[in-house]
Amino acid sequence: MTDSPSQGHSRRKFLKGAALAGAGAATAGMARANDPAISVQPWMQELGDGVDAAPYGSPSPFEADVKRRNVEWLTADPVSSVNFTPLHDLDGIITPNGLCFERHHGGVAQVDPAEHRLMINGLVDRPLVFTMEDLKRFPRENHVYFLECAANSGMEWRGAQLNGCQFTHGMIHNVMYTGVPLRLILQEAGIKTSGKWILPEGADASGMTRSIPMEKALDDCLVALKMNGEALRPEQGYPVRLVVPGWEGNMWVKWLRRIEVGDQPWHHREETSKYTDLLADGQARRFTWEMDAKSVITNPSPQAPLTHGPGPTVLTGVAWSGRGTIPRVDVSIDGGKSWAEARMDGPSFDKSMHRFYYDFNWDGRPLLLQSRAHDSTGYVQPTKDQLREIRGVNSIYHNNGIQTWAVDEKGNAENVEVS
Repeated sequence: MTDSPSQGHSRRKFLKGAALAGAGAATAGMARANDPAISVQPWMQELGDGVDAAPYGSPSPFEADVKRRNVEWLTADPVSSVNFTPLHDLDGIITPNGLCFERHHGGVAQVDPAEHRLMINGLVDRPLVFTMEDLKRFPRENHVYFLECAANSGMEWRGAQLNGCQFTHGMIHNVMYTGVPLRLILQEAGIKTSGKWILPEGADASGMTRSIPMEKALDDCLVALKMNGEALRPEQGYPVRLVVPGWEGNMWVKWLRRIEVGDQPWHHREETSKYTDLLADGQARRFTWEMDAKSVITNPSPQAPLTHGPGPTVLTGVAWSGRGTIPRVDVSIDGGKSWAEARMDGPSFDKSMHRFYYDFNWDGRPLLLQSRAHDSTGYVQPTKDQLREIRGVNSIYHNNGIQTWAVDEKGNAENVEVS
């Protein structure tokens, strides 16, 4: 494997190519001078709807196809379902609330905040019960974090299956959470010296619980009340959920009603029968909480084909790591034979999505698109074959292997693997 010249050189090549293509672009523009769409259209002469027609605010009807989607054969029942974020239609790093990935195990609970309580019990000096109004009196913080399901890309362990980054990588969202640092609430109750773990419990019918070590609970966990400035959506745990930055989404307990402090992990259902990583020899890795560095090219991709011919082309995608930031992403257009450094753009937050771009001149020949993330700890995103060599193909969790899209001469993209 060889690396191509630096980002600066790549950018200069792109600009030079764009200049050379200028004459052709101008000719194409002149050819469109008589396009009837440039004339005055009826909607230009009519009053539009008043803002009260959509009081909350809705996207344009021409964006109606931008929505969360499920995969029917992955959904055993509507009350135990997954809805995937349309990554291919988004840009920047913030996921709009109505497009956020969500997973529920017992349907979406509808909780009256006036009747909701949060209990702190177990190995504490003072067992406490908080109302929602009580929680709002604690100091609040705002942080942008990604939430990723451990099963994101899980169907790809045995080979390319789902065609579209919404379905291969869409079990993730990235929002600004507003909430109370969990350590302040635990300190209010007083943690006994024997308290080494916490067990958050959800109020929905699935009885969701997960064991979390005390070090993490006292570090950066939040008891979140809002996302992107507004109250949590019902499917995101309204009125209150746990935020466990950088760790697998199943631990971010929704509809949070109780936190028990204990001296050892509980080994409940979600950390024994599920959310352990089955290896080739039949043993399972446990406590694999952190989400490893990962990236995916979102456009072009199977749901977002190239719609123009050869010439200046902008490739984009997202990268993230549960251990820090993403200072660098490499991009390959030839299936990993050569790599170029992508252009990172937008804010860089700890345990958050990062947006990258790669500007190049497409010559019209087939492409094999890949991205490779580097995180701030020095970790480099592996290939799928490197993961399989160590962990086999029995797992459905923690697949952060490099994704490949094959783009043909017409710009259509497909999910493939290369050796």
